[in-house]
Amino acid sequence: MKCDLHVHTVHSGMCTVPLLNRICRESYNDPHQVYALLKRRGMDLVTVTDHDSIGSVEPLRRHADFFLSEEVSCRTSSGTYLHMGVYGIEERHHGELQRRAEDMAALLAYLDEQELLFSVNHVFSGLTGARKDADFEEFLSRFPAVETRNGQMLECANRGAAAFAARAGKIAVGGSDAHTLQSLGRTYTQVPGARNAREFLAGLRQSKSLVTGESGDYLKLTRAIFEIGAELVREHRGAALLAPLFALVPAITGVNYALELWFAQKWSRRVERLWTPVPSLSIEEA
Repeated sequence: MKCDLHVHTVHSGMCTVPLLNRICRESYNDPHQVYALLKRRGMDLVTVTDHDSIGSVEPLRRHADFFLSEEVSCRTSSGTYLHMGVYGIEERHHGELQRRAEDMAALLAYLDEQELLFSVNHVFSGLTGARKDADFEEFLSRFPAVETRNGQMLECANRGAAAFAARAGKIAVGGSDAHTLQSLGRTYTQVPGARNAREFLAGLRQSKSLVTGESGDYLKLTRAIFEIGAELVREHRGAALLAPLFALVPAITGVNYALELWFAQKWSRRVERLWTPVPSLSIEEA
């Protein structure tokens, strides 16, 4: 069975860009459209991972092939920010996850207590800010899964995540991270032999997942920003006054591309150097 494990809808809240965060949404995807499009693109199961929200559950709960998930914005034990994917949750879990989001020890304890599957998302991206060595120690020791392919992240960042997961023996998950309809279902996770959501999630826990699909690039990000900008103007006619600023988008995404490339290469190399065991020498070799 196939499932895109990283999907956003209009319920993901407002964007984090200063000033625009008052009027522009992270995503304008309608949950009904998301479901229909994912099915047309071959997904056997549908989940939604809105930022700190389960608003999509009401319109989608009637579908037998839908299960609820969430992307939790949280703080690591070292104080940096992180996006964590939590899969197959119930509505009662949402409030508890949010209540513990600023206390990683409490959040991890709750996830373990409830036996919920969770992942570190876009681990080699600077999307959520700075990283520290201690973050990766925490990912290694406490996180069962790593998002090894994200449809919006650079190929080098995804390669680094896949290598990190393989070295650490982590469960691999992947998804489109689609904030617009165009990218939905282009990146997904497959569990061979699963027949329903319960078996799919069980297969993930047993590391039977196969992650497939697109990575992100400069053109993909630029197009997504233009699409979100068009939806912003559609929702707020006055935002058309910002249209001249759209000319800056290619330059802004170009700078973002360079920063993301630097971040991914820096941390991929550092993590490989710090956590790859060095073979010990035999007496003869010494």
